[in-house]
Amino acid sequence: MEVVVAAPQLKAVGLSCVHAYTASIFTSSTSSSKSKCALQIRQPLRSPKQNVFIINDDNNNDKPDTSKPMEMAIKTTTPPNKKRGSSRCTSSDILRLMDGLGLPVPYDMYASLIQECTLAADSARAMELHARITPRLKLPLPLLNRLLLMHVSCGLFDTARHLFEQMFCKDILTWATMIVAYASNEDYHEAVTLFVKMQSQSQFNFFKLPTWLIVCVLKACLYTMDMELGKQLHGSLLKLGIANDFFLNSSLIEFYGKFKCLEGADFVFNQLPRHNTLTWTARIISSCREEHFHDVFTYFREMGRAGIKKNKFTFSSVLKACGGIQDHGHCGRQVHVNAIKLGLDTDTFVQCGLIDMYGRSGLLPDAKLVFEMNSDNKRNTACLNAMVTGYMRNGFYIEAVKFLYQIKAAGVQPPESLLNQLRIACGSNTTESKI
Repeated sequence: MEVVVAAPQLKAVGLSCVHAYTASIFTSSTSSSKSKCALQIRQPLRSPKQNVFIINDDNNNDKPDTSKPMEMAIKTTTPPNKKRGSSRCTSSDILRLMDGLGLPVPYDMYASLIQECTLAADSARAMELHARITPRLKLPLPLLNRLLLMHVSCGLFDTARHLFEQMFCKDILTWATMIVAYASNEDYHEAVTLFVKMQSQSQFNFFKLPTWLIVCVLKACLYTMDMELGKQLHGSLLKLGIANDFFLNSSLIEFYGKFKCLEGADFVFNQLPRHNTLTWTARIISSCREEHFHDVFTYFREMGRAGIKKNKFTFSSVLKACGGIQDHGHCGRQVHVNAIKLGLDTDTFVQCGLIDMYGRSGLLPDAKLVFEMNSDNKRNTACLNAMVTGYMRNGFYIEAVKFLYQIKAAGVQPPESLLNQLRIACGSNTTESKI
């Protein structure tokens, strides 16, 4: 059983980056035009609270007693037919109201409506806004970019692509929205194609490309096995002197590591003036993937001496390397102690790595001890696989069967794939069990 190590720095890029980038650009581009708008309406519109004054007279006589002042208690309340939250208007209501008043809709109101629809991912309202906005106005580019992002966020890729092709003027954000959208939808070939097409446009400056877009393209290059484009990106970054971002460099290290080019990964790591958790972990993951297990343990110790904080991904890769060193768990125990000191030994991700490491080292009692530390491990498929695989790897097939019976007795149904794996192993085993 192989413990799969995630690459968090390549999975963190999504449409959220485009949302933030779009908002910052639109705010700066429309700040000057807001003061020129005669009418400013903020969504949602709410009916004003109406105050009803009630006079309470403690005397029940028909005629008031004029000999003493009347005692009055004034209370404010809302009408009974009005409930809080029931007066929320939709975008259609707001637009119809503006039409009824004969007032033009300012750009910032359209931007507000688009933003609300984008966050709600409401495809029906998105198409309604699109039909309302596009035929009537010559829209500025920032508003078109917001409209494009709305369609992408609602999953309307065909509409977004049609709008993209109809736009006469495109900026970096326009291209970036479509590139990230295709990459997020796992259409990596189209993402790479659009990026190459964008680069062919002479008006674009590579220096102005946001970091998250470059990371997204690197991820697309991994899935399309386009190492050459990734190298060109790296070369352009070096020429422009903008390759000092930790997030970007950790992605480059991961990129070279997945292409089994440790020289490139080491070059990126060594040219950095300083390092952090991301860059160290990316280097450890890359070396572990190529089974340079002794180097992984060396990097782990250097990381500790440098005072760099370790995370669960760091420990997962190092524990996998310790299981491959085959030193009867000597290195693995050191890593385990380090995890205890940092309070990471209770993390399910780290515990799965510990179970796998002890199983590979033949230390099954230690593996079972870690497994039983957390009752949730019984319901974790990865931890179950690591424990059963440890038994089978060391020839303890009957112990593996007993272990699964104990799991079922606790009310947990093991995955069918694991049971089939055990059946095959027991059926092909011709030697006597080591129990």
